Amino acid sequence: MDIRSLKFDGKALHIVDQRCLPFDVIDVICSNEQEVWEAIKLMKIRGAPAIGVAAAYGMNLGVKDFSGNKEEFFKKLKEVRDYLNSARPTAVNLKWATQRIFSYAKKHAEQSLDEIKQEILVEAQRIEEEDIDTNFRIGEFGSALFKENDTIMTICNSGALATAGYGTAFGVIRRSFEKYTGIKAIALETRPYLQGARLTAFELKELGIPFHLITDNMAGFIMSKGLVSGIVVGADRIATNGDTANKVGTYTLAVLANYHKIPFYVAAPISTIDPHIESGNDIPIEERDPEEVTHCGGKRIAPEGTKVYNPSFDLTPNVLINAIITEKGILRQSFKESIKEILKNN
Repeated sequence: MDIRSLKFDGKALHIVDQRCLPFDVIDVICSNEQEVWEAIKLMKIRGAPAIGVAAAYGMNLGVKDFSGNKEEFFKKLKEVRDYLNSARPTAVNLKWATQRIFSYAKKHAEQSLDEIKQEILVEAQRIEEEDIDTNFRIGEFGSALFKENDTIMTICNSGALATAGYGTAFGVIRRSFEKYTGIKAIALETRPYLQGARLTAFELKELGIPFHLITDNMAGFIMSKGLVSGIVVGADRIATNGDTANKVGTYTLAVLANYHKIPFYVAAPISTIDPHIESGNDIPIEERDPEEVTHCGGKRIAPEGTKVYNPSFDLTPNVLINAIITEKGILRQSFKESIKEILKNN
């Protein structure tokens, strides 16, 4: 598949506007941090790893034309970091990437401003390259949990469009398809933004992976018919006890999987684990525009004045998760201990 979520050409960040897929492939050009912020905020680009990479390049774009002394430079860099971090609150990869760039620049504070700027760009490129490699490793580890003729269910989109390339949870499906015969997928449409119907179905079709698309409220019935071998989902933030924030609807899937005794897996890079969050209760949940629920395709589908709940994410407690698949291996209960160990060695 040739389409990538983003590409940096040395001067600007090119983003595929995911609001327009699968019908139109629109190239959004971001030349400064404001345009990167807007792309993240408006979900032109989405997916925790992808917005982390985009924000890393946003740090470069925010200071590449800066002229002044070093004290002013680092003040500006901090402002850019904090500004980009405000775009979306739940996905920890965003703050992880901007802080990594900021810390890396501070580490090279003795160099000239031009050299520091170059170091920032190199580090952003490194974050992108690492993400692609990380995703493949997640896919390789996760594929060991499946076998020939398995059918894997997923929600939202966690593929190449949600990352720098290959995908996290989607990467597990992809790698399983590459290794075993008879692998099939079931993609939930993922209301209200339809990332599953528009993006995951698009990627599955492009890669030739057999799949069915279902509405979110069909999942339990499909499981009851014995049509699901396992479920793998992505994550936007993981607490140190294994509680996971992911696209709203994930918690429902986990509860249904537990009832039907179907293994439920979370696939995410270690950078998605927030070492400062002890449980899911401390993860901020983004509340989005009510019109995403009251409208579909720009057309109103609910009466005027309808009150709406529209959390973009929900929380899955660790007791409902069979394993967390990372680029360093598969974590199992007790997650508090396995996460502590993997963070210590990372």
